[in-house]
Amino acid sequence: MKPDLDSLQRSAEADQEEVVASGKPGGLGTFGGVFTPSILTILGVIMYLRFGWVVGNAGLLGTLLIVTISTGITFLTALSIAAIATDQRVRVGGAYYMISRSLGIEIGGAVGIPLYIAQGLSVALYTVGFAESVINAFPTLSTLSVLGLSGIQIVGLIITILVAVLALGSPNIAIKAQYFILAAIVVSLVSLVAGSPVEQSDIRMWGAVDANQAAGFWEVFAVFFPAVTGIMAGVNLSGDLENPNKAIPWGTFGAVGVGYLVYMTLPLLLGLWANSATLIEDTLIMRRMAWWGDAILLGVWGATLSSAIGSILGAPRVLQALALDGVLPQSLKWLGKGAGEENIPRGGTVLTLGLALGAVMMGNLNAIAPVLTMFFLTTYAVLNVAAGVETFLDSPSFRPEFKVHWSLSLLGAAGCTAVMFLINWWATLIAIVFVFAVFAWLQRRSLRATWGDVRQGLWMSLTRAGLLHLNADPDPKNWRPHILVLSGAPRRRWPVIELASALTHNQALMTVGTVLRPSEASDFEAQREAEATLREYLGSRGVQSLVRTTTAEDPFAGGERLIEDYGLGVLKPNTIMLGHTEDPTHHEQFCTLIKHLYAARRNVAVLRGGNQGFGNRERIDVWWSGLKGNGGLMKILAYLLQTNLEWQNAQVRVNVVADDDEEAEERRQTVGPILDQLRTGAALNVIEADGRIFDEIVHDASADADIVFLGMATPDEEDDYVTYYTRLHERTAGLPPTVFVLAAEEISFRDVLA
Repeated sequence: MKPDLDSLQRSAEADQEEVVASGKPGGLGTFGGVFTPSILTILGVIMYLRFGWVVGNAGLLGTLLIVTISTGITFLTALSIAAIATDQRVRVGGAYYMISRSLGIEIGGAVGIPLYIAQGLSVALYTVGFAESVINAFPTLSTLSVLGLSGIQIVGLIITILVAVLALGSPNIAIKAQYFILAAIVVSLVSLVAGSPVEQSDIRMWGAVDANQAAGFWEVFAVFFPAVTGIMAGVNLSGDLENPNKAIPWGTFGAVGVGYLVYMTLPLLLGLWANSATLIEDTLIMRRMAWWGDAILLGVWGATLSSAIGSILGAPRVLQALALDGVLPQSLKWLGKGAGEENIPRGGTVLTLGLALGAVMMGNLNAIAPVLTMFFLTTYAVLNVAAGVETFLDSPSFRPEFKVHWSLSLLGAAGCTAVMFLINWWATLIAIVFVFAVFAWLQRRSLRATWGDVRQGLWMSLTRAGLLHLNADPDPKNWRPHILVLSGAPRRRWPVIELASALTHNQALMTVGTVLRPSEASDFEAQREAEATLREYLGSRGVQSLVRTTTAEDPFAGGERLIEDYGLGVLKPNTIMLGHTEDPTHHEQFCTLIKHLYAARRNVAVLRGGNQGFGNRERIDVWWSGLKGNGGLMKILAYLLQTNLEWQNAQVRVNVVADDDEEAEERRQTVGPILDQLRTGAALNVIEADGRIFDEIVHDASADADIVFLGMATPDEEDDYVTYYTRLHERTAGLPPTVFVLAAEEISFRDVLA
């Protein structure tokens, strides 16, 4: 169909809006918007206050290896970030936004919550670092003590509160001051390079001189790793960038590269200009080495304050994004509100302040840093997975300007996971359990996202691969009842849907099919709306099912067409479940449908009754005549029903009729071992007829059952199938809910059970 002029105009306007949205005219460039905030976070408190401790404990080669591994993980993650960030505009929430839009809201939320905690704790990391340097520079402050708090804790609390007040008032100050802070860091590093040794070096290539008092390699790694976690700083400012597709990759890579160069150079100076004991004990050893020692103080104060401000600006915005997406409980929805033109999340900032103050009370950098490492590694691992899966699926919607091979992203994810276990395996397990617990909690809430994610593409790829590998002649061992329920109006035939759901739960596929009259669905759009309504109705009642509708004047003819047309490849319904029609005038059409299904090699199950429920779900009666045909299928269906949670306490009783004592004993000797061999837990019940007709026997034996399975004759066994079907229902009237089973597939159901 040729589009009209209005639609073309709307499309052009939408394209223009997208182009405008991809960048901010006159916004920040690569250097100011990405490189500078990233490098300020990388060259921060760990470099100034703990790098000497790292060198003293790990040795020269050990330190270089720690730096290389850390930077390698960060670089691979930066590649993944560049791929995702150049495919979509990253809005508030940073890493959470990227993960949730790629892997879904549940995974995004499961990672976003620990990410928020990590960023909140980062505030404490930087303010405690600031306080430590202040105490070191002014030793008299170490004697401060208020309410049992040490000098470091007091200074840290004050600075944390001031940083929070700044974030609540004017967050743009941090952006405006970043160039001055960068200049101070450069001056401090130049002053350090121009400095001189403080004593004779005794540094080792690997480990500390005093191995008994040294920290382990991975313990040192955990303390150092936060030093290379500043790569999200530029991404968080994507909305303020003039050209984010260019600025994010190259600004981030530039910061990682410069950081790596600095961190590979400093160990040479530190290791050659002081002994290991001094490096471990003196947190501000750089000040003693530098040509102008106070330049180190300017650098560390500027770096810590800017990083603290960046973290307290970033953490509440992650919380804000979580609240806006409905991840947080309804009672915390107020955290999504922003104030002023800058949309400042003041509620989230106050909450983050409380979290940071709690961490500051610890007053120990070495205790805070490993916690951050675990949370950041978790986030980085999932970011890598997101980029790797998106690239691997090669979805048409994923078109990043910066392309990365999926193997590099998955290598980054594997590296993050491996390092987490090497650092602390039990802490890693706790982190994994925490993430999965949040994920399960979000799944139970059935959150609805307004955006698409990679999961649909992933399932599509897996489905395609599965369909292509399915055998047209499957082995009976792999048989499952793929049930198509011809329900009509679901509310009227709900017991049929309920039973089918119980039979297929976690075992097989189920589809609810409905034939609509032309007056109910006049066009394809109305038909799709009917399917959506039916799907929503089933979901609200906890039924996992596919949905299919068709339109026809005659519901029986429509049912035949639905059965013939529905399915994909070899994956077609093999069992059709119907509800009994009480109207005798419809029996002829109903039987014609059964004949059609039998000819098409579709098993048939007809449920009569059930409107009053299925009793206590304590007993399932199967009237058995052997494993061939109906008997085998009934036994399978009874077993599957018993595996359902609501039927798990039910006893399956296999009823066999014998004419006399001799035949009864024979049935026990022959049928009993067969049932034992099947290992389904069914109990054999041999009933002697004593001259009674079968109808009377069934009514006597199954009157107190909760559901009854009975076999039906095949159409070719009865000359007048309509009369047979009518009499069958008359003879079984008054029984509990009854399922009439007709096996039609050319398959040995005995082999399925064996």
